[in-house]
Amino acid sequence: MRSRWLLAATLLALPSPAWAQAYQCRLPAKIAPVPPVTPDGPPRRAPVSGYTLAASWSPDHCKTSGDTSSMQCSRRHGRFGFVLHGLWPESARGLSPQWCGSKASPSPQLLRQHLCMTPAPRLLAREWAKHGSCMAPSPAKYLRVSAILWRSIHWPDADRLSRRPELTAGMLRDEFLAANRGWPREAIGLEVSRGGWLRELRLCYRADFRPGRCDARRRGPADATPLRIWRGL
Repeated sequence: MRSRWLLAATLLALPSPAWAQAYQCRLPAKIAPVPPVTPDGPPRRAPVSGYTLAASWSPDHCKTSGDTSSMQCSRRHGRFGFVLHGLWPESARGLSPQWCGSKASPSPQLLRQHLCMTPAPRLLAREWAKHGSCMAPSPAKYLRVSAILWRSIHWPDADRLSRRPELTAGMLRDEFLAANRGWPREAIGLEVSRGGWLRELRLCYRADFRPGRCDARRRGPADATPLRIWRGL
């Protein structure tokens, strides 16, 4: 496990884009402490065989949730395209590990550092408690590696892509591949709503943090599937 984290840390030295999907992000001067996170399921430990980096399409979240007051949706702190939902450990067999029981919790100062990546302090704290505690020794390490992977990606302009006629899931994958040379197509998963609206890009990694094939659960719709993207920016 230690070697995996060392490998991920080396990515920090590679050239990376700025926060391309955080439009005019303005950090709040300070944030309040986040209440303790309540698990929504049983603790589950399992060997980690890979990872998923889940990037939510923020305009769709703000539309479907009805949220107008949070940092992510109010526009008082900027506008957001893709935002990091979380970095999740995956198991080769059976259910993925979760809620591994660390008593550590991220400080408001640590959470604030990552709000242009995930503009929701409670979500950041929850992702650490549910997923990060099963793969990293501390909240700081988990969020640092999440940020390294996040910054290594050139995120496609989904707002522009939404205007293309007869848009398909494959067109979005094409845009991602054009911006991220060397990524295998089979490592790009999508989550869409029943109505065909884009909810998330899900990028699949092997245990060594290199892009790897998504299983059927994470792969999502086939390339020929019609896709809709809510603009809202």
